[in-house]
Amino acid sequence: MKIGIIGAMDEEVAPLLEELKVKKKLVKAQMEFNEGTLWEKDVVVVRSGIGKVNAAVCAQILVDDFQVDVLINVGVAGGVGEEVYPGDVVIGDSLIQHDIDASAFGEKLGQIPRMDVFDFECDKTLVEKAKDACNKMNECKSFVGRIVTGDQFIADPEKIRWLNKEFSALTCEMEGGSIAQVCHLNNIPFVVIRSASDNANNGAHIEYEKFKPIAVKNSVNILKNMLETM
Repeated sequence: MKIGIIGAMDEEVAPLLEELKVKKKLVKAQMEFNEGTLWEKDVVVVRSGIGKVNAAVCAQILVDDFQVDVLINVGVAGGVGEEVYPGDVVIGDSLIQHDIDASAFGEKLGQIPRMDVFDFECDKTLVEKAKDACNKMNECKSFVGRIVTGDQFIADPEKIRWLNKEFSALTCEMEGGSIAQVCHLNNIPFVVIRSASDNANNGAHIEYEKFKPIAVKNSVNILKNMLETM
């Protein structure tokens, strides 16, 4: 089994690259794909860059050029659920792109026109493995639920309430939904795991810098525990 691992930022993939035994590197679309073994598993680790287009391009390259069997997206996100605080982990069971709006044509918010599904469901086996990995960690609290994606850094309490009400979202970020769409189109099992770095409120930019190291550490530790069972 070959596992593709995507993080959007250097900080999210740096701890993985430190542990990775690199066998091959490929630079494509201004992204460096690092293939090798990580905790005795065959993986490709890559920093996609921020945003939906970067993430989608990255995921498709992993499918086409590396023939990954599974795709895992890890990183930080903004907490949306009322009980989700910085450092907490959200394992996605489904993803929606909250900035899709074709309501003028009678579509629900978040529905991609002519797409055969409304939300993109994470692989149930991978979700269970992620849950088990979280349970091995005493220092963080974890949730399973919906993650929403958009090309926006949310720092608005009113928008947070809307995301929670409209989509029952637990966290928001900028890549997972597009990765999920690529995996759906290619029939690749996937899971998105995010650790909250902020509460996506008026002080989100301050919380983000403060709690990002903790959030990154939690997501990396969960990934390590998870890979040990795969």
